[in-house]
Amino acid sequence: MSEVLDRMLASMRAAWQPIGDWEERDGVGSLVTPAVPQRSVVNCVIYERGADLAPAYDRLAARYARVDAWTVWVPEADTATAEFLARRGHVLDADPAAMVCDLASFEPPSGLPEWRRATVEQVARVNEVAYPWHDGSMERALLGAAYGDNLHLYETEDACVLGMLDCDGDATAIFVATVPEARGRGLAGGLLAAALVEARERGNDISTLQATKMGEPVYARIGYERVGAIQMWEKRRDA
Repeated sequence: MSEVLDRMLASMRAAWQPIGDWEERDGVGSLVTPAVPQRSVVNCVIYERGADLAPAYDRLAARYARVDAWTVWVPEADTATAEFLARRGHVLDADPAAMVCDLASFEPPSGLPEWRRATVEQVARVNEVAYPWHDGSMERALLGAAYGDNLHLYETEDACVLGMLDCDGDATAIFVATVPEARGRGLAGGLLAAALVEARERGNDISTLQATKMGEPVYARIGYERVGAIQMWEKRRDA
């Protein structure tokens, strides 16, 4: 599964870097989003498996000196980096499931929802409503992003949205969100399944994503498999 993890980490870097100020050195990538200083998810570090984070830490901390919170994505097997970050004041904020779907064997369920191409504005609006903060941070982050033609956006019923970013054969699912009043109806799973059909037609062989505890069973039902976890080690200015 190490190859899958490497591909997932590469796709994560490709997914986050268009959102703000991205810098990459010696296998360590860091995103700073000045317009959204309060959200660590868009002020994050993603490093290649095997990269040594410790020598880069002081430089990274300086980059994040003007934001309220930042996080480091750490594969669960990299306990040394997790322990290092804990010593530097980071706390384990979340541990999303790392999941992969083999598109060659993917069988879409019957009864896929009707869907349309989404705009960035639609995706930003639904994500803003779906996240608990309701302070405009998700809209600012997504509307300020600069993606190219490899990002494909989907929506259904004006209530559920997602993006599929093609990265070297991995159609990574991002910005999956459903407005609260439409949850529990299978919209996200159905929309994602429809997007996977198209992702395979575009020549992708896998799809990866990082799932919350609420999202993991939804993705498992349509064919994603858990290959571990990828932890979020957060540091807040006021901590």
